Amino acid sequence: MTVNSEELISDAQAARENAFAPFSGFRVGAALLSKDGEIFTGCNVESATYGLTMCAERVAIFKAVSEGVSEFESIAVVTGAQRLTPPCGACRQVIWEMCGNVTVVLANLEGLRETFEMKDLLPEAFDRSFLA
Repeated sequence: MTVNSEELISDAQAARENAFAPFSGFRVGAALLSKDGEIFTGCNVESATYGLTMCAERVAIFKAVSEGVSEFESIAVVTGAQRLTPPCGACRQVIWEMCGNVTVVLANLEGLRETFEMKDLLPEAFDRSFLA
């Protein structure tokens, strides 16, 4: 099944509506496309102890992995910010480890779009190959 980036962005935008961001007000949605065409969505979920907050990208990835899915094609990330917002460092690491060099589509509510390969967002990434 082929899913275009606009469909993935739409799903991420819908997931953003469920964000729990009472402290920052910064709502994020993500949609992760598996190689078999299934889409897993996530939104950010904040905690009063900010360190326990979970980003939308990791929510989507962990949902997919918990369902036994381990091969992915792309992930879309949508925010309401004027500037396109890339994944944070922790999410970049998790995306690299769980998804590999997938396409990352950034979008905002104003219609801006930009596409990257994960290797460009996390050059010289640390992964399991260093643990051997």
